[in-house]
Amino acid sequence: MEKIRIAIIGLGNCASSLIQGINYYKKKQSKEAIGLMHREIGGYRPFDIEVVAAFDIDKRKVGKDISKAIFAKPNCTKIFCKEIPKTNVKVKMGKLLDGVASHMKNQDEDRTFIPANEKEADKESIVNTLKKSNTEILLNYLPVGSETAVKFYAECALDANVAFINNMPVFIASNPEWALKFKERGLPIIGDDIKSQLGATITHRVLASLFKDRGVKLERTYQLNSGGNTDFLNMLDMGRLVSKRESKTDAVQSVLKQRLSKNNIHIGPSDYIPWLNDNKVCFLRMEGKLFGDIPMNLEMRLSVEDSPNSAGVVIDAIRCSKLALIRKKGGILYSPAAYLMKHPPTQYPDDVARQMVEDFISGKRED
Repeated sequence: MEKIRIAIIGLGNCASSLIQGINYYKKKQSKEAIGLMHREIGGYRPFDIEVVAAFDIDKRKVGKDISKAIFAKPNCTKIFCKEIPKTNVKVKMGKLLDGVASHMKNQDEDRTFIPANEKEADKESIVNTLKKSNTEILLNYLPVGSETAVKFYAECALDANVAFINNMPVFIASNPEWALKFKERGLPIIGDDIKSQLGATITHRVLASLFKDRGVKLERTYQLNSGGNTDFLNMLDMGRLVSKRESKTDAVQSVLKQRLSKNNIHIGPSDYIPWLNDNKVCFLRMEGKLFGDIPMNLEMRLSVEDSPNSAGVVIDAIRCSKLALIRKKGGILYSPAAYLMKHPPTQYPDDVARQMVEDFISGKRED
């Protein structure tokens, strides 16, 4: 079977986990395919995905083979697949724009970004790379708050005639103007802001749905997350968090019987703790009332390795995008977006969204 040819923007922890996973699952049978909806989707397995181009701005990654770049600093996620074959695809210099917060440059070599001393790529060179590599799908892994950079690369996808998967919270798929651009070009798009396999937001959504289903009135809730990777260090700049907070908050609000006021719901990062590395620790509290207006509360602590937690979900998104390309379906893929993303164009309960994706995969639903 032909490979699914992808390009990646940003060779950080998430991209590292994705590429490790593509190789890791070569040795796994169907019953061992943990973290995936299915080992095969449309006949495509995880290792049928091939990275044919990649862009970054860090001098420790630019110019290196992808197999080496994914393990370079400041990446700190756990290595679960050490043997990554040489790809003969070198990481190219990307476009900086607002992709790096000012406090993330040249401070601690193990933690922050060090921009390469190379000329930044322009749109023409990036589009040419995508075309020459026969890229089919472009994945966005830029840091939170990279509003201008994400839009730049979305335009590159349009100009190169490739599908787009937006894994972070700059609203492209959920923005009607951008969604229309992809529909007019006949290009699939899935976004925005990838969910984890079992992370803070999906757990919060499930518990909120449980409250609703059991007739418990939710009155107040918070979700505080801490970690030690570059994502959390980046988010110390509160100005870069607007869309991230909106994405995570709306994901929870959308499953409530009645939306909470801003004063009664707080969801977002709490702090950066260097020694946690790629481990994310979530503290979640929910306060409500039971029968007879009797108060109750629930507190939970969740600890997960952040980047591998989303890699399997991205593999599912890639394969759904490939199905759309085969079927010549352009524009928003509503079903995959609703199940795989925190801020899709249309929110659905997770059990409904799951069935929608199954119907999309089988061809029962055109989206």
